[in-house]
Amino acid sequence: MGLKWSAIDFSGRTVNIKHKVLQDGSDLKGFDVMKTKSSYRTLPLIPIVEQELIAERERQAEMKRVFGMSYNRNYEEYICVDAVGELIKPNYVTDHFKVILKQNGLRKIRFHDLRHSCASLLLANGVQMKLIQEWLGHSDISTTSNVYSHVDSESKKMSAKAIELALAENEPRKG
Repeated sequence: MGLKWSAIDFSGRTVNIKHKVLQDGSDLKGFDVMKTKSSYRTLPLIPIVEQELIAERERQAEMKRVFGMSYNRNYEEYICVDAVGELIKPNYVTDHFKVILKQNGLRKIRFHDLRHSCASLLLANGVQMKLIQEWLGHSDISTTSNVYSHVDSESKKMSAKAIELALAENEPRKG
C-alpha cells in the first residue's frame, strides 16, 4: 500500500520497495522506515505489472480530470488510491480479498498467504532459496528456509524420483 510512483523506474524496469503504510484504527501513517534493512529492496519490473501500472496512472489522470477540485491531491505520490484520490487503506485490501476469493470460487486464505504462494511457486520452479529470501525481503535465509522447507522437501522428492527413473533406464538388462 505504500508504493509510490517515484519507486517505479520505467526506463530501468525496476520497483524500489522503500515505503510502507500502516493502519491503526482509522488512522493511516506512511513510513520510510521499513521493518528490517532487507525490507528495502529493488525488484525487476515484470512486464504485466508494468502494463497495469501504466493503466493505473492513466486511470488516475482521468479521475483527476473528471473530479476536478473534488479529487484529493494529498496522496498523488501513491499508486494505491481510490477513484477520488483517497489512499486505499490496508484493512480494506485485507477485508475485500475474502470477497474476491469467494466470488471466484477459491478457498479461503489470508492476503498475507500470497507471499507464501509466491515463494512456493518460485521454489517449485527452481529459484534458489537465497534469491527467494531477497525477493521476499527476509533478513535471514533461515526464515525463508524454515517457512518453505516443506516445499523444498517436495522438490527433493521429485528430484529423487527423476534420479530413480534415470537409473532404471540405464540398469543392465538381465538374461
